[in-house]
Amino acid sequence: MKIHEYQAKQLFAKYGVSVPKGYPAYTIEEAVAGAEKLMAETGSEIVVVKAQIHAGGRGKGGGVKVCKGMAEVRAKAEQILGMQLVTHQTGPEGQLVRRLYIEAGSAIERELYLSAVVDRESRRIAFMASTEGGMDIEKVAEETPEKIIRLQVDPAIGLAAYQAREFAYALNIQQHGKGAVAQFLKLMASLYEFFVKEDCSLCEINPLVVTKSGEIIALDGKVDFDDNAEFRHPEWAQLRDTAEEDAIELEAKAIGLNYVSLDGNVGCLVNGAGLAMATMDIIKHFGGEKGVAPANFLDVGGGANQKQVTEAFKIILKSSKVKAIFVNIFGGIMKCDVIANGVVAAARELGLTVPLVVRLEGTNVDLGRKILGESGLAITPATTMADGAQKIVAAVVGN
Repeated sequence: MKIHEYQAKQLFAKYGVSVPKGYPAYTIEEAVAGAEKLMAETGSEIVVVKAQIHAGGRGKGGGVKVCKGMAEVRAKAEQILGMQLVTHQTGPEGQLVRRLYIEAGSAIERELYLSAVVDRESRRIAFMASTEGGMDIEKVAEETPEKIIRLQVDPAIGLAAYQAREFAYALNIQQHGKGAVAQFLKLMASLYEFFVKEDCSLCEINPLVVTKSGEIIALDGKVDFDDNAEFRHPEWAQLRDTAEEDAIELEAKAIGLNYVSLDGNVGCLVNGAGLAMATMDIIKHFGGEKGVAPANFLDVGGGANQKQVTEAFKIILKSSKVKAIFVNIFGGIMKCDVIANGVVAAARELGLTVPLVVRLEGTNVDLGRKILGESGLAITPATTMADGAQKIVAAVVGN
């Protein structure tokens, strides 16, 4: 689950991470009122108008503007609010800007990069930092990887002071005075506490800046929460911006399906995340050169019933890109005859017109195949994953 920059900064401040003053705004008048407050509080006419979308690269896309005076604030707010902001993370279609963040200007001396992520290979929280703040970290990693420093935190011990100190000196924080090093150590400790207690999967500050007065502040904030911890955080419901999320994915989640939209043309209905990923891989393997690729990740889980299978078909068919559907089921907990009945019921209810390939294996597989074979519907059976993938590719190419 992603949240907006201003929400991330509100949480940062709660944990003691220094951030500039700012106010969210949903309208032009709220943006102007926020700027008036900031100018009165800071005594400065410099205010930054920031688009709030769940994507990076906002500045390069024209979604972040430094303003001087109220007239410029109003003009830039009118320009940004309601624009279709295109960045390298939104894709060419862009993202509609529905919220702004009006922030006090900062006298920047130096820009750094700092983040914390879950390193799944080591099963630890990993920190990354770089002197190349303000740039795309992917570009830095590709072109100058030596400028990225890393550390992993032992969960039994937590972030050690010596680790934070090593980071501080690797970033040459000491050049800004003894107070700067102390600030940085406190910031890293606060960020680690925040990451753990709030169940984050990503926390990125880019840039982390040192101001001309020697203060270290988070000038930006990107936070992703681990959805698996949602049961512990009822407050997340207030932070969620459903307008920034895929409507079909939200609908699927509401009925208990694990669904992710993709750009291909084969709808996939599979049980089990591992099998679903393998199914996507094998479709791409046989169909990549022919322009055939998965249109979604959809895991119906181990205990899906006939109703959920029907709903899964409805979700898949909401995409106009889908030219065929591949059902790939291993009946362990789930019985193949239940899935077969669900497939037949869904195909009849929806008046399915796209090619349908079904591969069943496992518990009650013979009964499941019999149900499909006697349905009278145009269902193509498959015996193996490879067989199913090749048949679905042939169906799309010939369709």
